Amino acid sequence: MATDLDGTALRTDGTVSPRTVSAFGKVEESGAVLAFVTGRPPRWMGGVASAVRHRGLAICANGALIYDLHTERIVESHLITVDVLQEVVAQLRANVSELVFSVEYEAGFAHESDFLLGGLDRHQGTVRVDSVTARPCAKLLALHPAMGADELQAVVDELVGHLVTATHSSRRGLIEMSARGVTKATALAALAARHEIKPAQAVAFGDMPNDLPMLSWAGTSYAVANAHPDVLAAVDHVTAANDEDGVARVIEELFG
Repeated sequence: MATDLDGTALRTDGTVSPRTVSAFGKVEESGAVLAFVTGRPPRWMGGVASAVRHRGLAICANGALIYDLHTERIVESHLITVDVLQEVVAQLRANVSELVFSVEYEAGFAHESDFLLGGLDRHQGTVRVDSVTARPCAKLLALHPAMGADELQAVVDELVGHLVTATHSSRRGLIEMSARGVTKATALAALAARHEIKPAQAVAFGDMPNDLPMLSWAGTSYAVANAHPDVLAAVDHVTAANDEDGVARVIEELFG
């Protein structure tokens, strides 16, 4: 059982409902593997870890970081190297005006001064830097003030798709780039293989384009009703919206 967090298993305010916590418990009590597969960095996982009683592994940063919720430590990482990072930023700057960048490291976050912070970063101390290409990172983020996410991703794919894997999970023009070939699906497939779980046995939930590789890999895929149109078109099933405990409803049917 694999689920995205924001917009999927979590409510819009970022909380885990009591019903969803109970449903997650049913999965583990059955002996099944429960994986949280998210674009979130580990530094955003503290509240989730507490809510689920520090159970299991989380696949973070769209597959780049594997995070042990019990110990709250990164146990595996797949980073963008400095040379690739420098080339990607140079190509994007040369071809797309007004782009600003931030980077997610194994531990910590840095952003250019003009990067408009969103989500939890508005309330946390973050590091402003002159250069975002000084050291390897788990995720490179590019923000455009006017372009939509779908439009911007098409441009990024054309310019640097041979160097990194790009996706998005935001309603604004924010693109998330991982090392080439790193996705939620690659990390989930590796985790499943370690537990001798075949794709046909896997059930996955998501809401945004960064979930599409995982949803395609899993034998059974669900979108929540509030999902991106591309996700709704790609899945086997649609459940209730995240604020209506859609993921929990399915788990209760499967593990009740």
